[in-house]
Amino acid sequence: MIYDFDEVIDRTGTSAEKVDGMKEVWGRTDLIPLWVADMDFATPPFVLDAIRKRCEHPVLGYTAKPDSYYRSIVDWVKHRYGMEVEAEFLNYVPGVVPGLGMAINCFTRPGDKVMIMPPVYHPFSWLVTRNNRRLVKCPLKLADGHYRMDLELFRRSVKGVRVFILCNPHNPGGVVWEPEELKAIAEICAEENVIVFSDEIHADLTLPPNRHLPFAMVSDRARNNSVTFMAPSKAFNMPGMAASHTIIYNAGLRGRFRAYLDAGELDMGHVLAYPAVEAAYTQGEEWLSQCLAYIQGNIDYVDEYLKKAMPKIRAMRPQASYLVWLDCRGLNLEHDALNDFFVSGAHLALNDGEMFGEEGKGFMRLNVGCPRAVLERAMRQLEAAYAALS
Repeated sequence: MIYDFDEVIDRTGTSAEKVDGMKEVWGRTDLIPLWVADMDFATPPFVLDAIRKRCEHPVLGYTAKPDSYYRSIVDWVKHRYGMEVEAEFLNYVPGVVPGLGMAINCFTRPGDKVMIMPPVYHPFSWLVTRNNRRLVKCPLKLADGHYRMDLELFRRSVKGVRVFILCNPHNPGGVVWEPEELKAIAEICAEENVIVFSDEIHADLTLPPNRHLPFAMVSDRARNNSVTFMAPSKAFNMPGMAASHTIIYNAGLRGRFRAYLDAGELDMGHVLAYPAVEAAYTQGEEWLSQCLAYIQGNIDYVDEYLKKAMPKIRAMRPQASYLVWLDCRGLNLEHDALNDFFVSGAHLALNDGEMFGEEGKGFMRLNVGCPRAVLERAMRQLEAAYAALS
């Protein structure tokens, strides 16, 4: 089957944060929404079919996790990443961010230190500070157009930290970390008794020929000292299903987290989550392959367009995900002026780079998970604003 990623779908009035949320953020609705990290492609038909089939039954009651739900995850991670996982290693969580928040409250106490590597997915810092933990920053290094870990700084900064939140692959930079970097992190954290939370929600969006390496597969120390967070939500465009999961190999860590979840029945899930996840992981291989090819084409298009028409804006080509980190420092615009350039000048809604940390100053995050026609219109509008600025 050839899937259609060119279809332009109107999401207005569906409570889509990307569309209906623009009014609250920018006070206007006439922008092309290229900010929130979901795609504008139709959710795969096999996922929708599974939901419809379940809704044909007249009772939407309390729902147990079927064995087939666990099996779909076990088979998926083994096939794609070579991970040997058993059902007992898995826990349902209603999203990676909520899951991270639960894990922070489970494994740390108020006042404990939690480390992140900015610029990085902005909820990481919120989860730390809003839960009354102390935020420790270990900024990434920007070299040759890609971010790399500053391992020497990490080794110095990690002293006294209880948890390190790793973004693997990286958002917003789209980096697939080198095995040597992950191995070094695993060794340092094990030596310093720091638990690693690895957010791998973008793993399935790793763009060929790059290959995702789950943190838990780096070494025995990584495997026994980590909590992995995964979900089909980004790859199969179904974040509204609120269906994510953790993988925890270490029996002690697993027992602590399960006890925490059980205390509040936080891992109960919902009636549509399990069939949706199962459908994505058992029928989604070909759809995802075609989707990644389309995304790669969109990244190529943006990169080439900018190089030709707007050389002061540089695209950091992602190795994973449909999120493109735009280096706009060549425009020499301060924070407010840069945002106004994209909003008032180009009529585009992008994520402001500084929301990912002060290290994101001068950058913007562009979501290219949309039909090419929408992206073409966006680039024309950006070019017009660029010409007017010049």
